[in-house]
Amino acid sequence: MATFELYRRSTIGMCLTETLDDMVSTGTLNPEVAIQVLVQFDRSMTEALETQVKSKVTIKGHLHTYRFCDNVWTFILQDATFKNEEGHEQVGKVKIVACDSKLLTQ
Repeated sequence: MATFELYRRSTIGMCLTETLDDMVSTGTLNPEVAIQVLVQFDRSMTEALETQVKSKVTIKGHLHTYRFCDNVWTFILQDATFKNEEGHEQVGKVKIVACDSKLLTQ
C-alpha cells in the first residue's frame, strides 16, 4: 500500500480535493498529476505530524465502538475528555482513526 488517505477528509484535504477536481474538469491539470498531489499531501501531513507536533494528549471516554480492518483501528468514544498540559476539553462524540505510521512509507 503506497499511502493511506488519512488526511483527505480534513477541511484542508477536502478543499484541496475540490480544487484539484475543478482543475481536472476544466483541463487545467492532468488527472495523474492531481493524484500525485494528493499522495504527496498525505505524506507531507504525516511527516509534519511526526516532526513538528510535540504535545501529548490523554483521552478518556466511554468506548462505544471499535474496529480493526486492513491494519487500521477505528474507535468511537462518547463523552470524551481530551487533556494536555494547557487544560482539558469535553467532547460529546469523537471518532479516532489510527494506523501504524510505518505502513505509510511502504
